[in-house]
Amino acid sequence: MTFESRSVLVDGLATGYLEAGQGDPVVLLHGGEFGASARIGWEHTIDALAQRYRVLAPDMLGFGESAKVVDFTDGRGMRIRHIARFCEVMGVTSAHFVGNSMGAINLLVDTTSDAPMLPVRSLVAICGGGEIQRNEHVSALYDYDATIDGMRRIVTALFADDSYPDDGHYVRRRFESSIAPGAWESLAAARFRRPGLEAPATPSSARAYDRIVVPTLVVEGGQDKLLPRGWAAEIAGQIEHGRSAVVDSAGHCPQIEQPDIVNDLLLTFFEEIAND
Repeated sequence: MTFESRSVLVDGLATGYLEAGQGDPVVLLHGGEFGASARIGWEHTIDALAQRYRVLAPDMLGFGESAKVVDFTDGRGMRIRHIARFCEVMGVTSAHFVGNSMGAINLLVDTTSDAPMLPVRSLVAICGGGEIQRNEHVSALYDYDATIDGMRRIVTALFADDSYPDDGHYVRRRFESSIAPGAWESLAAARFRRPGLEAPATPSSARAYDRIVVPTLVVEGGQDKLLPRGWAAEIAGQIEHGRSAVVDSAGHCPQIEQPDIVNDLLLTFFEEIAND
């Protein structure tokens, strides 16, 4: 691995990020499960893209090496604003953005809003945007109890291949990330609700996709346990410059489970944009 781990203050908030390569910027946004981070989410992606691009993979607020803070009224909005400011601090005025799971949802929420803040040149949404299913795998993500067994259930939910939850080292690595100072608390706090209130609804897939005007690729894991089959094509069909792809033999994190396929998808997509 040739990428470097760095840190920068963004409006007074410590922000960890990984960086490699030179050229047009690519910004990678990781998922939102307990234990997630830029390194865990994109370690198999950065070097491949860095051969042609300047790659930046920030830890979103509450994750990795970034500040453990929560906005109880607009948590998603705070993370989006933080990434927008991170781009300003890093001198990024236009970039290819790639998001997985929560990172993808944040990109879609911003680009379909009345006033997008992120400097998006193109958008790739990997396993984020479809209607979240209600099943034991989603429960594993939401009900994490900061134990090894709990993390193994999360890993089971994320991957199609059983070798991931069976890999004790990999499970422990994610577990250690999930119990770093403030990490569990910041994610768990976002799920707090006042006694007597009903549980919040899962993120909706209904958005004003016709507002997205940049080239967009929506990527589905062929064996995703959290999203229904066909969601990527359905969303891409609502975007003027949208297209979709399905990565077979992959769950909710194809960029980890099938990195060669995903890296090729990304490089081909970016190259086609450059040649338009």
